[in-house]
Formats: sequence, structure tokens, C-alpha cells
Amino acid sequence: MATARQTERTAAAEAMRPHDHRDCIRRVLDEAERRASEDRVNFTPVRRHALEILLESHAAMPAYGLLKRLDEDGFGSQPPVAYRALDFLMEQGFVHKVERLNAFVACMYPHETHTPAFLICRNCRSVAETCVSPSPAALLREARAAGFAIERSVVEAEGLCRACASEGGAPCS
Repeated sequence: MATARQTERTAAAEAMRPHDHRDCIRRVLDEAERRASEDRVNFTPVRRHALEILLESHAAMPAYGLLKRLDEDGFGSQPPVAYRALDFLMEQGFVHKVERLNAFVACMYPHETHTPAFLICRNCRSVAETCVSPSPAALLREARAAGFAIERSVVEAEGLCRACASEGGAPCS
């Protein structure tokens, strides 16, 4: 049986290579629906569809890109449509903001409380989420010692994914 750490490494590695996203989409949507029902929050069609759009690939999507897709799919073209959906999804832990890209990705671990770390390909903009941030336990100890209450932490590493690195940094298709 794989440990949680092995599963995390596998998920991050999987996101950075071509694969069938159907499993990612199904797993995360099922968990989001289960948690929304359990928490009695309104997982509206627009919120669900916004999450589905973000789950289509492991690339980060800016809010206006999401708005454009929602509009194309009949959910309206007013910015509050996308921003309200994103606010809800982030509040519930179903989506993360990738600060470096000012864009959003679906959370690959919606079933657990975690501090995400992101591996960002500077070339193709794929993003792999992993829970292996610089020693969260050490960070918590330091914060407690300083009397600091951490509310949010972001760890982002930029480089080249396997496909882009093997092509010498040329954009992958």
C-alpha cells in the first residue's frame, strides 16, 4: 500500500506528463460534490462547471480565461460570474491561486487539509500540485514561537516540466 507521501509524489509526477485527465476530473468532482453536500454549501451549476474547466488540464487559468469559457458555455459574461465561482471554490479548498501566474488551478487533494506547493513549467505553464512544502511542521513551529497565526502559505517553484526539458525548452504541444 502506498504511503500518503508516495501518493503525493506520484500525483505531482503524473500531472507533469501526458495522461488521461478523466480520473483527475472524476476524483476531484466526486470529492467536491461529497464535501459540498456534507458541508451543506450550494455547489451551483456555474461553480461546478468552473471547477470542471479548471480540471480539464493541469495548466493554470487566469480568471478572465475562466470567464470566457463560462460565457462560451452559456453561463454569462459578467466578471462577477467567474470571480464569485472562484471565491467559493477557493473558500471550499477546491481551487488554489497560483500567485506567480495570477491564475487558478483545481486542487488535486480536496479531501485533505494541506499546504500546497506548485511546480510551474515556465514554458508550457503546466502546474503540478504537491503537498511537499518546505517542512510545514518547521514552519508551524517557527510561527508559533513568533506568536504568528498562519492563515495561508504559498510555495511555488518554477522550472521546466519533463516534456519541455526534453525538447530543450521549446513549447510542448
